[in-house]
Amino acid sequence: MEDEGFEADVDAVEKMMETLFNVNEYGEALRLFETLRFKRMDELGASTYGLVIRWLCKKGMTAQAHEVFVEMHKRGVWVENSTLGDVVYGLLMRRRVREAYGVFEGIEAPDLSVYHGLIKGLLKLRRAGEATQVFREMIGRGCEPTMPRYILLLQGHLGRRGRKGSDPLVNFDTIFVGGMVKAGKSKEATKYVERVLNRGMEVPRFDYNKFLHSFSNEEGVHMFEDVGKKLREVGLVDLADILERYGQKMATRDRRRNRSPITEDSND
Repeated sequence: MEDEGFEADVDAVEKMMETLFNVNEYGEALRLFETLRFKRMDELGASTYGLVIRWLCKKGMTAQAHEVFVEMHKRGVWVENSTLGDVVYGLLMRRRVREAYGVFEGIEAPDLSVYHGLIKGLLKLRRAGEATQVFREMIGRGCEPTMPRYILLLQGHLGRRGRKGSDPLVNFDTIFVGGMVKAGKSKEATKYVERVLNRGMEVPRFDYNKFLHSFSNEEGVHMFEDVGKKLREVGLVDLADILERYGQKMATRDRRRNRSPITEDSND
């Protein structure tokens, strides 16, 4: 386009870059970004920088992502929370924990995307207890986790395939596989057990998503409260907090859904 005397605006180039990233043409996408940096640096804004940082972090190119972030910061470009979440996660993947916390603590109003980057990164480093403390902090600040965050935390504590506990009342099979049976999902639970038996030592992944969906109602809060109490008795406080909070969240949502519509007062 430029050879013919036409110059694409930055938004159009950004769309081209996103398309190239989506089809795994990282080299071509980054070449376009370098062209913008060389010829039209003054036009580069938060959107383009955020796009590049996000995809570099996805590719595991965290050193390059951090360089782009530093440039963005030096130029005084406003950084969106979603980009900061990617930066925090990228730093944790490089085990630069102190720097990651430094970026996090400098954010005036962290939102779900920032907390997600911090929790996901800590779990990747096998720091499940620390991630759960962040989970408590985000709730305290009024930032409610979504279901994927709960699943990440459960996997961080129990593994994707579940772990056996020494106490039969609170081990993985009793809570999760037994919970599926209690929720009327005996077919799914049976399939899981059959896969365990057939594979021997290679335990299949457990579907935490289906388990949580099965108890996403008023009944769930009672089940999670009961399980939470048993978990606390054997010292598994983090896991108890995660499950109890999920039960409370789903019960509140269920009550809102079933609440009678508010009618206007005729006296007003």
